[in-house]
Amino acid sequence: MKKVYPVVLTPAEHGYVIYVPDLQINSEGKDLAEAIYMARDAIGLWGISEQDDGRKIPEPSSSADIDHDPDEIVTLVDIDFDAYRRANDMRTIRKNVTVPSWLNDLAEKANVNFSQVLQDGLKQRLHVSDR
Repeated sequence: MKKVYPVVLTPAEHGYVIYVPDLQINSEGKDLAEAIYMARDAIGLWGISEQDDGRKIPEPSSSADIDHDPDEIVTLVDIDFDAYRRANDMRTIRKNVTVPSWLNDLAEKANVNFSQVLQDGLKQRLHVSDR
């Protein structure tokens, strides 16, 4: 699900304070580029947390409707909540696997971490690097 939210960037002593009026969340960045990055990250984290708690993510308002001071910047930040979740969801899940008894015995004697070996094998098979 992709959305575009208006954000207010307020100049601060060391960068910008970010406010997302539709979500009532704040963040900050040391320059404009980092401020936009941090705004997107804050929106993404907030959004997937709302989804996880069974709440609906509100629709963005128009940037024209945002009250702001003359020294503040109102801009738009896009977010793909599905992509954000895929990139940042580090929850673990339990999987049952079946291995031959003799292999299990050897692995246990060698103190093999089955979860780590499976993760490493899946990453290799799927050509996925660590994040």
